[in-house]
Amino acid sequence: MNWKIVSDSSSNVMEAEDIAYCTVPLKIITEQKEYVDNTALNVREMVEYLQQYKGKSGSSCPNAQEWMDAFDCAEAVIGLTISGNLSGSYAAACQAREDYVKEHPDAKVFILDTLSTGPEMQLIIEKLKELIKSGLSFEKVRDQIKEYCKHTHLLFALQSLRNLANNGRVKPAVAAISGALGIRLIGKASDQGTLQPLHKCRGEASTLRTIIKQMIEDGWKGGKVRIAHCFNQSAASLLAEMMRKEHKSCQIEIIPCAALCSFYAEKGGLLVGFESL
Repeated sequence: MNWKIVSDSSSNVMEAEDIAYCTVPLKIITEQKEYVDNTALNVREMVEYLQQYKGKSGSSCPNAQEWMDAFDCAEAVIGLTISGNLSGSYAAACQAREDYVKEHPDAKVFILDTLSTGPEMQLIIEKLKELIKSGLSFEKVRDQIKEYCKHTHLLFALQSLRNLANNGRVKPAVAAISGALGIRLIGKASDQGTLQPLHKCRGEASTLRTIIKQMIEDGWKGGKVRIAHCFNQSAASLLAEMMRKEHKSCQIEIIPCAALCSFYAEKGGLLVGFESL
């Protein structure tokens, strides 16, 4: 069977080895510029520009035709999207599925609303590769990835809430207070795919300790961890060291945020995807 995995760019995964895979880009839009979330984009330049920018900014999702083009005549397609409660990407992908199946009646397409973003999506993509390469049927891959998602989680630690406030994700007053007092917000992707604040911390050390404590409370017992950072490699590396003190054999990978995750995490932000298997 001719398989393909397609993700929107909120996963931070732009390419994958040993399997047909591609991303459909989200966009970051200001009154003067548009940034397409792909490998050609200079993310640092975008982040630095947005730090100085005083006007309105936001994000836009891929349309149904972009999803259709990404399916690329595959016989079996698994599409993954950022939470449908944060973006219209899921709705567009579902419309693409309907249109694609009309044109390719024998094709099988499943669209997964991950109820998350970033490194949790990366874990799901890695698991999908494993399931597909094991030779399972489309139906078994679909069912097993849905079950796997019950055991993956996303935490985030943010130094700035400016862009989240501008897009209605948090109250502007909360963002202003956090910025003025140097408070870092720790939260998670809720079961409904919304952003759920959990803790307020001062300083890096306290933030990293709180992340690990929350991971353990959420069932982490040494399962895979994927850390995405917005130009904060030092904190990501320190967090990984602290995790290995808890579980020496833990599989940890650190990656930079692509554009969409950088837009919302902002400079210094951390996103942590992990398993609770």
